[in-house]
Amino acid sequence: MGRVLLMLVAVWAILCGAFYWAMRQPPAVFGQMAARLPMPLMIVLPFETLWRSARAGRIHPGETAPDFALPTLDRKQTVRLASFRGSKPVVLVFGSYT
Repeated sequence: MGRVLLMLVAVWAILCGAFYWAMRQPPAVFGQMAARLPMPLMIVLPFETLWRSARAGRIHPGETAPDFALPTLDRKQTVRLASFRGSKPVVLVFGSYT
């Protein structure tokens, strides 16, 4: 009985590690992986805890955001975050408005 329990715990830990690794992948890749997982497996794993840890990021409030560049809406120019440093506040909003 003890061996079976130990093996179940080991399998659960391996699944948690694999799921955490998958969550660290880009959203499109993780979405493809998650779509193939059976729902009972999602219930057994600590999804929310793993998700919060995998997607927590490394930037903390008050730290300087890393520089990045994005195209303008008309795609004719590129805007860099660093170009606003010291001149005016920048608000970054992530999400969907559809």
